Amino acid sequence: MNMMRTAMLLAAMTALFVGIGYLLGGAGGMTIAFMVAAGMNLFAYWNSDKMVLRMHHAHEVDERSAPMLYGIVRDLARRAELPMPRVYVIENPQPNAFATGRNPENAAVAATTGLLDSLSRDEVAGVMAHELAHVKNRDTLTMTITATIAGAISMLANFALFFGGNRENGPGLIGSILIMILAPMAAALVQMAISRTREYSADRLGAEICGDPLALASALANLERGARRVVNADAEHNPATAHMFIVNPLSGQSMDNLFSTHPSMANRIAALEQMAGRPLSGGGGRGAGNSPWSAPNGSGGRRGPWG
Repeated sequence: MNMMRTAMLLAAMTALFVGIGYLLGGAGGMTIAFMVAAGMNLFAYWNSDKMVLRMHHAHEVDERSAPMLYGIVRDLARRAELPMPRVYVIENPQPNAFATGRNPENAAVAATTGLLDSLSRDEVAGVMAHELAHVKNRDTLTMTITATIAGAISMLANFALFFGGNRENGPGLIGSILIMILAPMAAALVQMAISRTREYSADRLGAEICGDPLALASALANLERGARRVVNADAEHNPATAHMFIVNPLSGQSMDNLFSTHPSMANRIAALEQMAGRPLSGGGGRGAGNSPWSAPNGSGGRRGPWG
């Protein structure tokens, strides 16, 4: 059902893109717009993972530099029957994580130091299982395509006044202004709807991979609280990447409405509790503040075995 919904939303976004190209330039404009979008998608296909990791200043770790985190990802990847992804740590106090890469053979998962410092081992495993679920479902490619098409639609809309207002059979001045305003909004709404759909699927598959739906539910509750308290400056500077994170890095607050990139956290937790057949004890995280990932260092900061 979720795959069908995603396919329908992608078709709607593609139709919107093609329709705008036709309105602005006729058949020729539609062809040019399609070629530009194809070029953008091709570039994103090969380079989006490197760009996103660079935006968030992620550094790659291995079994020597981050034995616990790397070991958890390795065990979960084996359980999910996936190739071992590259593992990254982001020096950021906000607890969060994301996955990227064009396919399972070229995937990467990244966790912030804030996540590793604040969650228990089981909760970290739940989060990493969620990210591997995105990889297994090829959501990283789906969201790259939607982001690229949305960007292409916004680019076309910016040219609407120039091309549409000067073409004899174009939409005219008023129509061009409406395209400039409404087209990017429509593209963003479709992109957000696809993102919300994929999060529910990743929660379910992630819970199956780690074998503990309540560990993931507990992690989500803790991550939402942490994201509300701590500002993610890199995400603020690159809001187009917000949909990639397990929780919204911009506010930590999401509702199942047209204008959110993530589903309601209460709904996500309720779905995981239903999978487990019982609720979270105490209605909240079970590992916050008792993380085995960090230990005091000589400077009074926290530096754990993850890197």
